[in-house]
Parts: sequence; C-alpha cells; structure tokens
Amino acid sequence: MMAVRAVNGGSLFRTAASPPLLTFGCRFRQFSSLPFRRNSELGLRFPFFCCGNQFLGYGGGLSRSVHSLVDCVMEELTAWRSRRRIRATVKLTTSGELLEDKLVNQEIEKGLLLEFKKDSDRVLLGVAQRPDGKKNWMVYDQNGVTSSIKPQQITYIVPGVENFDHAEISKFLQKAQENLDPTLLEIAWVELLEKNASVTAEELAEMIFGSSEPLESYCAHLLLSKDEVYFTVLATKGSRTIYGPRPTGQVEELLHKKLAKDAAEKELQDFVQLIVSAKAKPALAKPPKSSWMVDEKIQYKIESLEAYAIDACKSDEQRKTAGMILKAMGLTKTASSALNLLINIGYFPVHVNLDLLKLNILTDHSDEIIAAAESLLSDSSDSDEMNREDLTHLKVYAIDVDEADELDDALSATKLQDGRMKIWIHVADPTRYVEPGSMVDREALRRGTSVFLPTGTYPMFPEKLAMEGMSLKQGELCNAVSVSVILHSDGSIAEYSVQNSIIKPTYMLTYESATELLHLNLEEEAELKILSEAAALRLKWRRQQGAIDTSTLEARIKVVNPEDLEPSINLYVENQADPAMRLVSEMMILCGEVVATFGSCNNIPLPYRGQPQSNIDVSAYSHLPEGPVRSSAIVRIMRAAEIDFRKPIRHGVLGLPGYVQFTSPIRRYLDLLAHYQVKAFLKGETPPFSAGQLEGIASIVNMQVRVVRKLSASSLRYWIIEFLRRQPREKKYRALILRFIKDRIAALFVVGLQASAWVSIGSQVGDEVEVQVEEAHPRDDVLYLKEVLRN
Repeated sequence: MMAVRAVNGGSLFRTAASPPLLTFGCRFRQFSSLPFRRNSELGLRFPFFCCGNQFLGYGGGLSRSVHSLVDCVMEELTAWRSRRRIRATVKLTTSGELLEDKLVNQEIEKGLLLEFKKDSDRVLLGVAQRPDGKKNWMVYDQNGVTSSIKPQQITYIVPGVENFDHAEISKFLQKAQENLDPTLLEIAWVELLEKNASVTAEELAEMIFGSSEPLESYCAHLLLSKDEVYFTVLATKGSRTIYGPRPTGQVEELLHKKLAKDAAEKELQDFVQLIVSAKAKPALAKPPKSSWMVDEKIQYKIESLEAYAIDACKSDEQRKTAGMILKAMGLTKTASSALNLLINIGYFPVHVNLDLLKLNILTDHSDEIIAAAESLLSDSSDSDEMNREDLTHLKVYAIDVDEADELDDALSATKLQDGRMKIWIHVADPTRYVEPGSMVDREALRRGTSVFLPTGTYPMFPEKLAMEGMSLKQGELCNAVSVSVILHSDGSIAEYSVQNSIIKPTYMLTYESATELLHLNLEEEAELKILSEAAALRLKWRRQQGAIDTSTLEARIKVVNPEDLEPSINLYVENQADPAMRLVSEMMILCGEVVATFGSCNNIPLPYRGQPQSNIDVSAYSHLPEGPVRSSAIVRIMRAAEIDFRKPIRHGVLGLPGYVQFTSPIRRYLDLLAHYQVKAFLKGETPPFSAGQLEGIASIVNMQVRVVRKLSASSLRYWIIEFLRRQPREKKYRALILRFIKDRIAALFVVGLQASAWVSIGSQVGDEVEVQVEEAHPRDDVLYLKEVLRN
C-alpha cells in the first residue's frame, strides 16, 4: 500500500516495495512550523526537512550543505535499490532516443483489463470478453454493461493482467482512486525535466511507487492522462502513450491557470449548494430575488441562468456559465431546464412572463425620470390658461374598463333647437406638462405605448404624472382638448371645432354600467341616450361610405396576485357590438375624422392613417353569421394600414376620407405627437415636427408598438389557457367554427381565443359545437380540445 505525505506541492512517497523513510535518515518537522523556500529557477515552493543534522530544501541557500528533497530521496532510493540489487525493468527514454521503440501495442485478448471511451464525457474500465467481428470486442464494464467497442476507443491496457475477474473491477477502481495524488507528479516532473527524458505510465509507476504492477501502472496512467500541468503527450499509438515534461515557464503558467480554474470550480460548487438549498425550501421560505443580487459573483451566475432561460445570453461566457451550472445540477442544457430551476428556487414566480423578459419591455421608470415627472407636477403654470374654453357646465361621461388607470377621453352631448345633435369628445391634455424633446417626452418616445397585460399595467409616463396630472378625474377640473361636432341628420359632419378646454367629468362609468344605464333609458341621463343615437347614426353613415364591420368577441383577463402559486384569474368575454362599447368606439372614430379634416384644412403634418380596401367584396361574406365568424374571415384578407404624414388618405375599413388617432395621448405616443402638432397650431405657432420628422419618429414608435402587441397577445393567450387548465375536465364550452384548416380539423373560437379541433361530419362554418379541454399547458402554448358529440 502506497503511503504519501504531501505539503504544499512537495511529496514523500513509498510503496510496500520501498524502504521505510527512516532508512533515508529523514524526519518531518512539525507541519505547522514547516519552513518553505521558493526555487528561483523553477518558481516552485518546497518544504524543508531535516536529514540527519542538516536542513534540506529544494534550491539550497543555507551555510551548511543543503540538498533538495528530491535529490535526497532519489539518492537514498538509488542506493537502497543498488544494495538490494533491484533494477528498473525499463529505462527512461531521453530526447535523443526513438519513441517508436516504446509505442508497441499490445494485442487485445480475452481477460485483459481495458480503459475505453464510452462517449465524449465518460471513460470506463472493462474486461475484454470476446471478439465482435473482425476488429471490435465485446467488453463487460464497471457498470455491469456488456457492449461492443472499437479498437480506437481503447485508451489504456493495464499491463500484467490475465483473465481478470470482471467482478473485481469496482474494487480495483476504488484502490486506484485511493492511491491517486497529483502532487506525486511534481517531483517526477523535476527529475525528468533535468534529464530531458520522456516517460510511459509503467515507467512513472516505477519512479513514484517503486513498482510497475497492474494497480500502480494504472494509477500512474490516471495521473498522467488527467494531468494538465506537468506533462504533455509526445506520441500516441493505439493504447500506448508517451509523455514528456513541460518546460518550467509553461508549468508556471499552467499552475496559475489551474489555481484560477480551481477557484472558479469552488465558486461554482458553492453556488450550486446555494441553489440546492433554495430548491429544498418550501415555497413560502424561498430566498427573495434580491438576496441573489448581494454578491457580485452570485449575481453574475444567476443572471447567466436567467439569460439562458430566455435565450438572451450576451456572451459565450455567460452561456458557458449557465451550462456549467445546469450540468452540475444534473440537468440538460436547455432553456426550459434553466427556467424550471429558477422557478424551483423562487427566483422566478411559477407564472413568470418570459416574453416580457425576452422582448426587453421597460416596466419601471428610472429615479431620474420619476424626479423629472414630479418636478413637472409641482409646476402649476398652464401656457394655454387664457385660451381654454370653460366647458364645466357640460355633463361629461368617461367610459372605460373597470381597471383602467389612465383616463384619456370623455364624452358630452346635447340636442340643438333645430334637432341636430352636437357631440363633444374631450381628450386629456398631457402637453400641459410635457414638451417635445424634454426628458419625460424622450422616455415616452422610447416606450412608444403603455403596456396592458393581464397581470398589470406599465404606463408610458410615470404613474404619478399620468394619474394625478394628465388623467381625467371625476368631479375635478381637468385640462383637455375638446373636439365638438354637429352632425347632419344622415350622420355626416356638419360643423366642427378643436379647442383647448377645461372640463369637470361627471361620471366615471364601466362599459357594463353604461350599457345598463342605456337599457334603463332614464330621463335624467338624456345626454347618454343622445350619444347612443349619434353612435348608431354614425355607424349607419360609415357603412354607406363602405365601412366594414369587424366587431367580434374579445377576451379580457385580470390576474390578481400573479406571483402566487395559484393566482386568482378573472375572465371576461366582451362583445364589441355591445351598446356602450359601440358608443365609445364610434365617438373615437368621429374624433379621428375631425382631427384629420382639421389638419388637412390647415396644412398640419400629422400621422394620417389609411387602409385601402377597394378589393374587398363584403357581400361575399354575407352568408356568414355576423360577429367573430364573419369578422375573422374578413380580417384575414385585409391589407395592412398605411400612414401618410402630409395629407389624409382614405381609410376604407372605417369608411372615412381621413383619420388620425388622437384620443389616447397618455397611452400612445403617436397620439401625443398629433397633440403636439395641433396644440402648436392653436397657439399660432409652427408645428414642432415636419412631415419627414414625423415619419422618422413613427417608424421607431411602430416597431415598439408591434413588440408590445405581440407581448399582449401571448400574455392573454397564456392566461386563458391557464384558466382552462384549472377548470374541471368534464366542463363543456361552446365554440364557433371559424373555418376548416384541413379535412375535419376546424379553427374554433372559444372563450375569447382561437384553437383547433376535429369536428364531426356535417358541421359547417358558423356552426356552434360543444368542446371539452383534453390538455392545457400554457407554458408550451398547448390547448387540445375535443368535440362533445350530441346524441
């Protein structure tokens, strides 16, 4: 049995075949006070030992005779071997000798103990059983598995072994592992470097263990094959390899790299332990996300995992770090593995919105922007104060969804003595606070739009500025831009005006409550009835102008406490043809037509929207039922919208000669641009942007808007599928057949989203069928539906 004592790189070694260390006249001083000296030539440190009455240390430098530990040991060992007349069975090969003499391959025979590569990551030990074809051999490995290997897979044949019992492989490996000590290579390297000699595994075994028996030879092979510092491969032929000592400078460099690598591996193992610990804790005891950001190195590793999970690694190093963590955790190197791991340790909530992270959507405003916004709020001046029309005598209705945080628009109406209807569309006036090019404006431009998700809202402007300053508020005086319109009896525009105003909103209504008030037909809410009549008149007029009705059913979801394991999900399916929704929609379209006309008459560059639809024959779809089925068919062939910044262009879908989005300046940056242009004209100033400048800004904004639309759609779909996943499996849903995809596989409209399922023979487009949910996996965007066949 080999005995080894190693101190900081210096080693004493012996085997059962070697003499006791005391025969060398050497004894250890206490390790705690053991002195070290750095060799000036090799840059290495060796311990001092006492040999007789003398101190020994590599490199010398004392007044008395000093020898290196290596010299002392090797001299005594040589003398002892001479006395015992033991001669080495092989000689060291110097650089002047031929290496080919030592590269003689051993033929494979039954019973030989072989080391072979199982795959790129695993090296196994096995016993040759029998030939398998002309060249291959069947091998029984350490795991008890018999497999066929090619000769080139063999990396080492353990010498001196015949008819090895495969049951002894594990014991042999265990003994080999117990005898491994990489520090043994250091002293062998010193001697071989001095002699400029190469070495085989068997020769190294003779050097460091005093024997080249099978176990010692295999130990030497393992040391050499795994060594990354002291030795390099000089030649290989089959399973035979010859190694040579690296130059001193190279060893010093490699040692430095190894230390760095060892430190990195230690950091990795410490991090893995943190991960394992966090993973084992119950859900409510998981470490908070902020705790992973305290230490810079831990933060880098956790952020590497996050980047890997959302496929957003910024460098190969970040990708490599994440891969090492996953491998250390025994996980596959996939984004889903990284995601699940981050969820399991509590870093991500179960329902983390990956698209929100992948698309790099801005969710919070910086402290600098918030401070600038608060400064704007504290400024009470209003440059349009003298030019604002006082409309506080009007009854004002603000109608929106119940969770709306920012209210951009409100409505008023009255009937004139001649019976014509007069409508006011009041739009919030954010230009009271922000100017083009200001810090807050540039931030709004960067965002392009507010982001509305089932789990929350991320406003274009800082929340306090949007809510307390810009938004319309019930019962309070609010600055606005008011568009007034008098309609002809056929619904066309008779007169209009655009002016700065001050209003006092009377009601803040949800669509549901507004619809209920319309149904009640209360005398005291005559203004709301006028608005409804005006909306119906406008819709009729637009249809006469070629407008295409694309109203459908739309799902809306509100998720409460989205970071909980089972957050509350409230699902609403809204009909866009609902009286209140239709009322608001028509008034917003009316406002857009007026602003386009106003801009055209005054040569104001604006984002004029159009959508040519001259090729659509609506009558071809008249056989389809109104609503989602017909709308889906028409929308599929509609052409993309266009924008002109110099003059209005026809909007065929809306049936208008021109249209400008103007009613959501707190939520949409292009609406805010229109406000900048119109407001400048109202002041008698030149609009701040030319048509060319508007086009450049719009291209930037529209890119961001498309990203946000994609995010909103994917988030809505995720939560609808999650909602369906939680329902009882036996629950049935009504679904509309929108179209047939292939054979009897139909596109269905169910609870606000489109899915597909096989439907029975006889079903037609527009028919209603009953379905059940077979599988629902929101993370994978999987929804399998099955038709419930009726008796």
